[in-house]
Amino acid sequence: MQSFLQNILNALQWGSFYSLIALGYCLVYGVLLLINFAHGDIFMVGAYIAFFVSMVLLGKYGAMAGLPGWLVLTLAVPLTMILTAVVGVTLERIAYRPLRRKGVNRLYVVITALMCGLILENGNLALLGASRKSFPTLIPVQVYTFFGITVTNIKLMVIGVAFLSFLLLHFIVTRTKIGMAMRAISYDRFAVPLMGIPADTIIVFTFVLGSGFAGLAGLFFAMTYPVIDPYMGALIGWKAFIAAVVGGIGSIPGAFAGGFLLGFVEIMVVAFFPSTFRDLIAFSILLLILSIRPTGLFGVARRTKI
Repeated sequence: MQSFLQNILNALQWGSFYSLIALGYCLVYGVLLLINFAHGDIFMVGAYIAFFVSMVLLGKYGAMAGLPGWLVLTLAVPLTMILTAVVGVTLERIAYRPLRRKGVNRLYVVITALMCGLILENGNLALLGASRKSFPTLIPVQVYTFFGITVTNIKLMVIGVAFLSFLLLHFIVTRTKIGMAMRAISYDRFAVPLMGIPADTIIVFTFVLGSGFAGLAGLFFAMTYPVIDPYMGALIGWKAFIAAVVGGIGSIPGAFAGGFLLGFVEIMVVAFFPSTFRDLIAFSILLLILSIRPTGLFGVARRTKI
């Protein structure tokens, strides 16, 4: 029983990363019906931004006097989210908006998104090199034991941040005017400008939210596994996309639940099977779920008027 509960905690931590990234996929798809395949690499950029922000705040580059770790973390969270959001908005302005205004087929936008991801990866590789970087320790790791179950303060922080992010995002989308505008664009993007809603502003705000949460995930992922490299976002980005699809892409609760479901399946597979079977069994189970419910756990089939 203790082993099972320990695996549940590990799954919650691992699923938190998937959920934070999957929320970004969900937001962009829900508003634009666009699968932003560069989102995993925005997560990677967020981890690097968090690294440099933390190093500057810690005084390693002489830009500021050294600050205590907890204060560095407090300042690094908003700075990382803001700077990562700038990267996401830049991609939208340079790569996606011109194609959207020309009314091209969605397939070309998806190809562009894949290209943007490769540019972020290889651009990082060219600028910073292939060597991995060690993320600084911002707060000391404290280990707590309850009834034989071990948990660290970092793990509790990651899980708490994931749930708070979901609640905040759900509140924005369902209880605010800009959230109502986002839902309106997802329902009928061409009718929204006729009602006086600035569609481009809403789309930019969507990328700000999605990229900001990807940066937040990058920061806490780097704190948990303190080694970052230019290709760290590729696999986790694809897995988060799969989690969003399984949960029901376009549904915020679905993307959030799908991330934890994928984390739970992966951890349980590793607990009872050789680790080499991790992706094989996990994705087979998810494929089975999609074969039974193609729209995902929380997804709803869309109706198209002709």
